[in-house]
Amino acid sequence: QVHLVESGGGSVQAGGSLRLSCAASGDATSSRCMAWFRQGPGQKRVGVAGLSSGETWDNDFGKGRFTISQDNDKKMVYLQMNDLKFEDTDIYYCAGRLSCVYMNKSWSNELKYNYWGQGTQVTVSS
Repeated sequence: QVHLVESGGGSVQAGGSLRLSCAASGDATSSRCMAWFRQGPGQKRVGVAGLSSGETWDNDFGKGRFTISQDNDKKMVYLQMNDLKFEDTDIYYCAGRLSCVYMNKSWSNELKYNYWGQGTQVTVSS
């Protein structure tokens, strides 16, 4: 069992930055595939960015603004968000799975992930 805990959310003005963190613990602390999703009220979860040991993936709306990274021992995953916009307001979730096979094509499919954090709220004021 893998336990994921997000932190770093908060309120920021448009144009500002936030760095979200995801701490992994439990049996498979080196989950090979990690991703960030976001979800608005009544909306489906949308993939923001994902990574494996050798690749990163991101959604078009975050290109040039959002960067996913992990630390060396792969127990922390980060999402650096710059130039935040009002429409980035959502709950952000960290997700993980052990295998990265074929994930380059399906990283943004929430059904592929086995482990989820509780979410952290990001609110951007215009």
